[in-house]
Amino acid sequence: MKLVANNKKARHDYFIEETYEAGISLTGTEIKSVRQGRVSIKESFAKIEREEVFIYGMNISPYEQGNRFNVEPLRPRKLLLHKKEIRKLIGYTTQKGLTLVPLRMYINDKGLAKVELAVARGKKEYDKRHDIAKRDADRRMQQAVRR
Repeated sequence: MKLVANNKKARHDYFIEETYEAGISLTGTEIKSVRQGRVSIKESFAKIEREEVFIYGMNISPYEQGNRFNVEPLRPRKLLLHKKEIRKLIGYTTQKGLTLVPLRMYINDKGLAKVELAVARGKKEYDKRHDIAKRDADRRMQQAVRR
């Protein structure tokens, strides 16, 4: 498995409830650009429209040798999930405060591009401060154990 893009900020801004692995529908020049690692998912999110899941805000830079076959870098892209999983996601997103956020994008062993999609609940400012304080305390304990 080759990690292409990672959304570190998502774990800082959201509580992760559940994760799903989804395929992604790409054109030929887009997959070549993905294999070069020219992807950003920092500001992206997923939406369900007419029982289909689309990802918005994912930036895949144009392939250098793609010329006229390149497509718009920020276009919405379809995520490939089973119908049962989509229905489950519809149930989650109708609840107040839950959203769909991509955590990482990778190429699996078979050469297919996959997105790890999370059902997430937004954190408040005090939750973020609490997490930072806990992480600092854990780090101090580990340093004390090493000494």
